[in-house]
Amino acid sequence: MGRDHGFHPVRITRIIQETPDTRTYVLDAPFPYRAGQFVTIKACGTLRSYSMSSSPETDAELMTTVKRVPGGLVSNWMHDHLAPGDVLETTLPAGVFCLREGGEAGSAHEFAAPVVAFCGGSGITPVLSLAKSALAGTGRPVRVLSANRDAGAVIFGSALGELTQRYPGRFEVRHHLDDWEGFVTADQVREFAGGDTDADFYLCGPAPFMELVENALLAHGVASERIFVERFAQATDPPPANTPEEDTPEQEGTLTLLLSGKRHTLAQRSGETFLESARRAGLTPPFSCEAGNCATCIAQVTEGEAKMRVNNALDEDEIAEGWVLTCQGEPTTPHVTVVYED
Repeated sequence: MGRDHGFHPVRITRIIQETPDTRTYVLDAPFPYRAGQFVTIKACGTLRSYSMSSSPETDAELMTTVKRVPGGLVSNWMHDHLAPGDVLETTLPAGVFCLREGGEAGSAHEFAAPVVAFCGGSGITPVLSLAKSALAGTGRPVRVLSANRDAGAVIFGSALGELTQRYPGRFEVRHHLDDWEGFVTADQVREFAGGDTDADFYLCGPAPFMELVENALLAHGVASERIFVERFAQATDPPPANTPEEDTPEQEGTLTLLLSGKRHTLAQRSGETFLESARRAGLTPPFSCEAGNCATCIAQVTEGEAKMRVNNALDEDEIAEGWVLTCQGEPTTPHVTVVYED
């Protein structure tokens, strides 16, 4: 049996105003999940993925936190129209931005692998989830550098303060305010990392921020496999359907796409992803980030084989079952069949 990647109705029980432009939606959704994962919401005729701020180790309710994005279709609709009692359509939780296995309580790595996180703006959302789980479910120390433009933009300030009081000596948060200190520098990243190059480092925030932090950590001697990055990109508009085909060499073979119960077969093109092939055929499959991060475009390879350029959303079990991110997946055999769930 494949995993459930469909959409489910969930009721909003409460809405918490975190900052003037950030709200937490408390959902009546008894879904199993891991700290750091996200749900994908169907709204306004499109799909968007939002991280959980709750932790399965500490919270009885599932919570997802959404920051209003200027011009953002779904985030603005959620802020302007949703109220307690309303129903959302969401997927089950997914994502691989989770605590590394082997760092849990009782393991040999428990105290040898601190959790050190760098987050910018709403990037604190999955980091708070990870911090709560690591503190409640392991003996690992946790340190967080949270960068924001000013004091009024700090999300979860009270929750982070409560963790500091509840776990003295094990939890540290440093608030970096751009209006006072300027943007975070590589030297500040290295200083905060200190001598904990054997820690697990978690990064979430704007792309330039994460690039700076990741490069600074690598230059500091941190191994790449100890750096975990959650990359969410703004969705882009697809190119017009049925545009004239360019003189791109086709490789031998066929690609069959099953979408909304209909079968479409077309010639494979070298270097073309499944999503690009679908668009070339005039189809409109689901997608969002187009960067291999959100799993909105997920489908299952039922015949043939494929490879993914980037995968920041599917775990090994899902890949073994044939699931693929179609924005990143390419055929590696002459005949491939890809099935989108209804």
